[in-house]
Amino acid sequence: MSDNMPTLFTRIINREIPADIVYEDDQCIVINDIAPQAPVHMLVIPRQPIPRLVDATLSDQAILGHLMWVAGEVARVAGVDEAFRLVVNNGANAGQTVFHLHLHVLASKDDRQQFTEAQL
Repeated sequence: MSDNMPTLFTRIINREIPADIVYEDDQCIVINDIAPQAPVHMLVIPRQPIPRLVDATLSDQAILGHLMWVAGEVARVAGVDEAFRLVVNNGANAGQTVFHLHLHVLASKDDRQQFTEAQL
């Protein structure tokens, strides 16, 4: 894929590709993974494309912190805040398949809910 091509996640953010969106704000979007690895498997994706975590710069600190906060909040609202994992794959050899930074929120409880910004 060319660097000029939008990523799958950019296309989802731009509503070019449908997704099960569970939360969004001006900085990020959260979707349910289409190939879940756990009963609860959400992806927290920044609107600003950063290819990999190691590509983040000092100026990305605020968005990185926001992504972590959103991950905790969507886990809380989903009722899995007592036991969940966050995973960030950095690079193809680490399992990254979409080169647009994203956090995986994984948990075993299967009672996903839709979120609104007011709930968070």
